[in-house]
Amino acid sequence: MHSTSHGAAVTATGYGLQGPRGWVFRDVGLAARPGSLIAVEGPSGSGCTCLLLALTGRMATTAGTAEVAGLPLPKKKAAVRAVTALAHVPGVTDLEPALTVAEHLRERVLLQRRFGDSATATARGPLSALLRPRRERTAAARARIDAALEAAGLDLATLPKGDRTSVRDLERPEALRLSMALALIGRPRLLAVDDTDMKLSDAERAGLWATLRSLAESGTTVLAVCSQAPDGTVVVRTAPRGGGRDSETAPGTEGTGTRDDEKGAADALAEAGRA
Repeated sequence: MHSTSHGAAVTATGYGLQGPRGWVFRDVGLAARPGSLIAVEGPSGSGCTCLLLALTGRMATTAGTAEVAGLPLPKKKAAVRAVTALAHVPGVTDLEPALTVAEHLRERVLLQRRFGDSATATARGPLSALLRPRRERTAAARARIDAALEAAGLDLATLPKGDRTSVRDLERPEALRLSMALALIGRPRLLAVDDTDMKLSDAERAGLWATLRSLAESGTTVLAVCSQAPDGTVVVRTAPRGGGRDSETAPGTEGTGTRDDEKGAADALAEAGRA
């Protein structure tokens, strides 16, 4: 889908967020090249989602430094948001159960046509895209949707009613992949996916990680929250304070972290949802 130069490098040093009830996450260190597959590992409620939101410019932090695609956080949060996309984040990217798959896809394409994306904003800009002939716009939209669906591993032919299937009728893996496809329509340099393995069978989990790995290999940096990271990923792992579990990383990468305060994480996530 993209060359390896498309992906965003991600670095963090002493990165942390302290809320009213304590640390949500702290002392996170990370160094990942463009096109890396980064696994944020931790149990539900441990602040992994907050770290994902912080690294994509959607949540402010209180300690340390981080950069995404060379853009410093939190100073360049808006610029980081422009080159990253979220998928499957509860309370942030929820799908509308009554809408069909086709309606979600068309809506996202219209939004991208109006506001542009990281792949075309500097080259063409949103205004020039709106001025293209209708037939050309339609063909480009169809090609973009097809590429996103293929990259996300969602085959519309396998759905009960094809693209006319309502979201409420999707199985969990299908809904997760649809959320990924919607995020990929914007051609982000970094795709962030939450809750990648919740309520999935072993086979479904393996299939999803194969898709995420393929995305990374094609050049898009992937940041995925999970309860257990697979081998060969850049791991940012939460551990009991003072417990001292070492992070495991792929060659040439680093990833460390501490256990988050669960109540602090809940507070911070609620605040992000109100923003």
